[in-house]
Amino acid sequence: MNGPRNIMYIHGMGGGRDSRIPWILKECFENDPTVNIIIRTYDFDPDIARDQIDSWVEEVKPVLIIGESLGSIHALRIKGIPHLFVSPALNAPIHFKVLAPLMLIPGATSLMDWIYKPRPGERQKLHFTWDLLRKWNGYRKMAIANSPRMGGKDYFFAFLGKYDHYRKSGVVRITTWEKYYGKNSYELYPGTHFMEEEFVRTLLVNKIKTFL
Repeated sequence: MNGPRNIMYIHGMGGGRDSRIPWILKECFENDPTVNIIIRTYDFDPDIARDQIDSWVEEVKPVLIIGESLGSIHALRIKGIPHLFVSPALNAPIHFKVLAPLMLIPGATSLMDWIYKPRPGERQKLHFTWDLLRKWNGYRKMAIANSPRMGGKDYFFAFLGKYDHYRKSGVVRITTWEKYYGKNSYELYPGTHFMEEEFVRTLLVNKIKTFL
């Protein structure tokens, strides 16, 4: 194979080109010229993000896709490529659907924009509106449609944190993941939603190497 093998990392909500986990991965593979970790900032509007991500997949032709948190929704719907996941927030769109009507209250969107101001750097700008939040549930359906339970043929494996605080709300739920992707398709590690560096360097890197 000519050139490096591209791995596309799809960041979570509010992440971006300088997100922590993909930069740790870049460091881990910096001495391996055959591996290239690609991370780009996409729009929070899932319709715009779909076009962006699909064009990037066509451009770089990744051998592996890694989805993190809410970004897993976009990663899951992409067919024909092996998938890895960090804290897949498969149920986040359900919560967005419940939250959406509240955005019709005057000032609610402005308040959320203020609360979820992007961090410094090239990060995804979050904008919570009624119509945008409702879109996400359709993308959850697309993701599930590509699952083994629904006849999908791709490889899926997730790392889920034992102390992930989003499991309490159901945004991240092991039973939901098992239902669609199988009981042997994940590993529970002793960390949080935001995978700690030690687990990135061991669990995630070692799993990536099994594909390379």
